[in-house]
Amino acid sequence: MRFGVLDLVVLVMYLVGVTAWGAWLGRGQKGGTDYFLGSRSLPWWAVMLSVVATETSTLTFLSIPGVAYTGSLVFLQLTVGYLLGRILVSLIFLPAYYAGSLTTAYALLEQRFGLGARRFTSAIFMVTRLLADSVRLFATAIPLALITGWPYSASIAVIGVLTVIYTYFGGIKAVVWVDALQMGLYLLGAFIAIVAIQSLVPGGWGEVMASAGAAGKLQVIDLSFDLTVTYTLWAGVLGGAVFTMASHGTDQLIVQRLLTCRDQRSAQKALTGSGVAVVVQFALFLFVGLGLWAFYQGREFAVPDEIFPLFIVEQLPAGITGLLIAGVFAAAMSSLSSSINALASATAYDYWAPLVGAVDDEVRVLKAGKVFTLVWAALLIGGAILFIPLSEGTSAVEVALGIASLVYGGLLGAFALGVLTKRPGQAHAIIAMTVAIAAVTLVRDQIAWPWYVLVGSGITLLVGSLLSLATPKKAA
Repeated sequence: MRFGVLDLVVLVMYLVGVTAWGAWLGRGQKGGTDYFLGSRSLPWWAVMLSVVATETSTLTFLSIPGVAYTGSLVFLQLTVGYLLGRILVSLIFLPAYYAGSLTTAYALLEQRFGLGARRFTSAIFMVTRLLADSVRLFATAIPLALITGWPYSASIAVIGVLTVIYTYFGGIKAVVWVDALQMGLYLLGAFIAIVAIQSLVPGGWGEVMASAGAAGKLQVIDLSFDLTVTYTLWAGVLGGAVFTMASHGTDQLIVQRLLTCRDQRSAQKALTGSGVAVVVQFALFLFVGLGLWAFYQGREFAVPDEIFPLFIVEQLPAGITGLLIAGVFAAAMSSLSSSINALASATAYDYWAPLVGAVDDEVRVLKAGKVFTLVWAALLIGGAILFIPLSEGTSAVEVALGIASLVYGGLLGAFALGVLTKRPGQAHAIIAMTVAIAAVTLVRDQIAWPWYVLVGSGITLLVGSLLSLATPKKAA
């Protein structure tokens, strides 16, 4: 393991610098709108980079190369749906969000159904985000554990503590700007790896592509109609689009970023632009995975997420290794900070403020938000540590996406009921979401995760509509 003094110096300087800069960005905060929404004044291009970094940073860097290493390029089929889903969210949901000064994604459901629906969906978001992002945090502890020899639990704690410092002081403004910085760094890491593979693999990328083609690893399209196959064209376009409508149209983690834009048009540019960036980003890291497969000659690894960080620390020059590992950590910190801030904002606005009569008290919301920031940071760190014994042989990106997909259908169906229908009431929506989430959980082993959201949202719409027809409107 080649991780020398120069690498350590680069790593420490970067982490300390990013943490300090993030904390400094939070200066001058006066209320909850500053802390959680950046005074609704952030530029669209920074929000675009933040959206991409938040949803894909650590998992892209660590897991996507492992997906190509152990499989092929069929993951790219999902990116078509990801782009389509963003366009639909821009046309359907963003106008509804910007029609009023909403503070969380779930405030829209309160306007349509009532406070109970807002709290129910917010609670679903909290549980889902806690589980999925605990997996993300665990994945990022892998390279730190490889470098230092520390146990995963210690690595998780170090990353968590550094992250909570700038999240606590910096708020959403720090989250967005640090996201933008770290995205550039980890994309640089992918390009450096591609250049390194050219010289380390005999025959360079020409040989990589030839051997990958002979092994069937260049496959992009799978026209199979088998619902148990994860990556097919139909799962990618339909499942990926519906999944993205849920993740980017109903999940506070992403919606909060979009609400920091100056206006609806800026939010639409940020969201659709992020779709194009995601296609390029996934393709880049999948090709890194092919290069690693050729370099290691198909060697088997216990955990696919270890492959790329192992290559970085063993094969790249001193200093470069430290910089790229810093990129992994920065990616993790930004994703974790995004989750912490989103969870704290949902807690403050959806639960705490209405309960204590502080909806319009910016100062009290700010103070409470910082307390909730610490609470959620502790829960995420604890969740990541609990995932350690379950991680053997798993790809964190697929585990995290699978967890989110179980409930996204219910959330998306509820928003569709709220935006597209008039008759269903609050009780109808809550019952429909519950039925959908339970149904998807029961059939999860019979279908691949990209179909979870499509099935769940369809059940929610159907059940909610049928209940509204069977019940007098006044009883809803």
